[in-house]
Amino acid sequence: MQLRSDVPLAELTTLAVGGPAERLIEVETAAELVAAVRDADEAGRPLLLLGGGSNLIAPDGGWPGDVVAVRSRGIERHGDAELTVQAGENWDELVAYTVANRLAGMEALSGIPGSTGATPVQNVGAYGQEVAQTITAVRVYDRAEKAERTLTPDECGFAYRDSRLKREPGRFVVLEVGFALHPGRLSRPVGYAELARSLGVEVGGTAPLTAVREAVLALRRGKGMVWGPADPDSRSAGSFFTNPIVPAGRAVEGCPSWPAGEGRVKLSAAWLVQHAGFGRGTREGRVGTSSRHSLALTTEDGATAAELLAFAEKVVATVQEKFGVTLDPEPTTPSPYRATPPPAAVPPLP
Repeated sequence: MQLRSDVPLAELTTLAVGGPAERLIEVETAAELVAAVRDADEAGRPLLLLGGGSNLIAPDGGWPGDVVAVRSRGIERHGDAELTVQAGENWDELVAYTVANRLAGMEALSGIPGSTGATPVQNVGAYGQEVAQTITAVRVYDRAEKAERTLTPDECGFAYRDSRLKREPGRFVVLEVGFALHPGRLSRPVGYAELARSLGVEVGGTAPLTAVREAVLALRRGKGMVWGPADPDSRSAGSFFTNPIVPAGRAVEGCPSWPAGEGRVKLSAAWLVQHAGFGRGTREGRVGTSSRHSLALTTEDGATAAELLAFAEKVVATVQEKFGVTLDPEPTTPSPYRATPPPAAVPPLP
């Protein structure tokens, strides 16, 4: 466990905004992670958990307490196709591992930045796959009950880009994640038209795992969504807004949509943003939309979280005014005052 003081959060996040952390604690095992969280809670210090920093808008004023950077690593394989993965394991390196070992189920999630422990919180998804399709268990430290426990997929309450872990912010600290994949050299059925076209297969068809991974990475690079220090368009949090789900009767004319169950449809957030007047490369000062994808908001040197949030709020307000649809941001904007939930206010697990 390593402790440093006054480390700029801008250096630890892909959006490169945020002031200094009062205390940065880097942990390398699940036991160290639990110990660091308990220490902060018992001392009453505000706590911020940090994985890969790819889904975080860090406050300009920094963090007046402990920032615990999760660096635990390790992939354990059980039987033919089950894995237990430590929370700090790099997500894309895990996907590369599954493809190299002929384990299908994550290949369309290639190129997503961040750590494995963050994926069940957001229920990350892309190109027709989402992580909830493969998760079997999530081992957590429950800060409300001050105990470790293992959550089943049902207890995680997965939904589109959502989970119980996200809906109860601050309560659960992910320690490791269990996955069940499918052995073989071919992918799971391709469920996204753009990816299917790139692979030369029909929607619902399959392709070699390596081909799917390469195709997804190529598509993401074309949109500036594979992080790299030399690519200014990757200085983002990926898709900044989720695709809104609305009643079918409120579909927007001309906007691409997909069935979302129970008389609802999912609208293209990228289309809404672009047709609200924020096309690719729209800039206001040091923030704006990516030059390659209107759904990604990017920052330039010297940008602040306040500038980014103001631009995002302008996009949300304009889309609401023009189309009557509310966009929800994907990145989190943590507050130190909500960091440690009072145990009495948190309901027990069922």
